[in-house]
Amino acid sequence: MAIIIKNPQQIEKMRHAGQLVKGAFDLLEEVVAEGITTRELDETVVKFLKKNGATPSFKNYRGFPKSVCISVNEEVVHGIPGIRKLANGDIVSIDIGAYIGGFHGDAARTFAVGEIDPEAQRLMDVTKQSFFEGIKFAKSGCFLYQISAAIQDYVESHGFSVVRALIGHGIGAALHEDPEIPNFRQKNRGPRLRPGMTLAIEPMVNAGTYEVDFLDDDWTVVTADGKPSAHYENTVLITDGEPEILTM
Repeated sequence: MAIIIKNPQQIEKMRHAGQLVKGAFDLLEEVVAEGITTRELDETVVKFLKKNGATPSFKNYRGFPKSVCISVNEEVVHGIPGIRKLANGDIVSIDIGAYIGGFHGDAARTFAVGEIDPEAQRLMDVTKQSFFEGIKFAKSGCFLYQISAAIQDYVESHGFSVVRALIGHGIGAALHEDPEIPNFRQKNRGPRLRPGMTLAIEPMVNAGTYEVDFLDDDWTVVTADGKPSAHYENTVLITDGEPEILTM
């Protein structure tokens, strides 16, 4: 495992990329609504990134056909934007990557469409908070898999399950770098965290079983039992003190 330590100049470039991802989500807060298509959401993000000199990290990445991953209800991740219209009661997970100055920023949020079921809201809330429980250990001197264990413990204490088939990752000049970051407990502690490490930490949480299926489009991942899933992710910098969230 070769974890790349970023220097101050590289970190500044990652801050820039991360803030563009944040800006895209700020824009989506205003437009995610009943009746909009997932394709229109994708186009909104692309236009914003290009206006600010960035390119979408996911476009053509390993063959992904669109620029943003948009996953509705039982879709966990990697949903391909298209003609589907969001409906009242949907929850929609949106994963955005921005590439500028030679570096990537990556984050995901789950949005409510109109009035959603209280249990769906609880799923979204627990998913988001599990990220913050995890990064309590995203500090120099801690070990990577302490983050993993904290995420799983929090999620399962609320009756939900953490996806095992998909994990977080290091990030920098490449969209996916070492280390791999599971959202569930491991047999060892993993590498010791050091200042300058940049991590994309992304709990994917299911209302039912943690098991998932892959659709025939070779991208979209869905829950095996058809129950809803939520996703929350940020790009995180390890520092000498508290972690810095580059995409907030």
